[in-house]
Amino acid sequence: MTPVERRLLIKVSTMYYLEHMKQNDIAKRLGVERTTISKYLKRAVDKGIVTITVANENFEELESVMEKRFGLKECFIVPKSYDLLAVKQSMGRAGLQLLRRIVSNHQVIGLAWGTSIRELTRFAEQSKLPKIDSDFVPLDGGPENIDSEYHVNTICYELARSFGGRCHYIYNAIIQDVNYEKISAFWNNLDIGIVGIGAPVKSSNLVWMGEFGREAIESLYKTGAVGEICSVFYDKNGKEVTTDFSDRIIAVGLDKLRNLNYSIGMASSREKVMSILGAVRGQMINVLITDELTAKLMLNEY
Repeated sequence: MTPVERRLLIKVSTMYYLEHMKQNDIAKRLGVERTTISKYLKRAVDKGIVTITVANENFEELESVMEKRFGLKECFIVPKSYDLLAVKQSMGRAGLQLLRRIVSNHQVIGLAWGTSIRELTRFAEQSKLPKIDSDFVPLDGGPENIDSEYHVNTICYELARSFGGRCHYIYNAIIQDVNYEKISAFWNNLDIGIVGIGAPVKSSNLVWMGEFGREAIESLYKTGAVGEICSVFYDKNGKEVTTDFSDRIIAVGLDKLRNLNYSIGMASSREKVMSILGAVRGQMINVLITDELTAKLMLNEY
């Protein structure tokens, strides 16, 4: 590698990892395609310019307490930080570490949309992963107005490509159409599910993405909703609640998540504590990836 090539890889890595620029923005600044930036980042990892580690070595005791208290198969704790993006990136690395261990041939892996899950796929793009003969499918349609970078179809495509598997898409389907029938058939054979956990607050992803207005979110309090998974809302005990927009949602049933060998939830922050507690009480997830602060708040609330 020439000094010029090394300098370019360092420059791209600095903009992406330290300045938190999007790959599209980096590509525009450098006058190249976004796929080229992805290749640069992968090469930076391969050449040792960027090293990726999961800093959870000091949380074994806390993880063990969480697993026993909440009946979790596994819990992954990442360091707390005032930088929310840094926490999500750490969670993404932890999620990818788990997937490397549990994915195998002839599985169906389902993904929901979310910023933490998107970070997982970013690191997957830059890593050398085992090639598997498996299917990757969306678990819900996600918001209609979402940036394509965070759309569930994009997330599925990126992860499937990283593992060399097959990707299947969900469209603005209706229950009777062929696309829905195809996707729901995969849902019936899920092996692994990866979901985000949302809170019905004014700063939630569903408000941020423009799917629901703030007034609609406020109306959720009357239903007893404390959280949502795959755009389906539930109460503090994990029981699904009916909302004014339930009939607008096309998503995997929460009961299917309860029966998975690995139902992985990725979420953190003080405002999501009750949402995560509802998810574990309702057994919608059996693996939790979160940060140190959120884990300790959960233990205090339980």
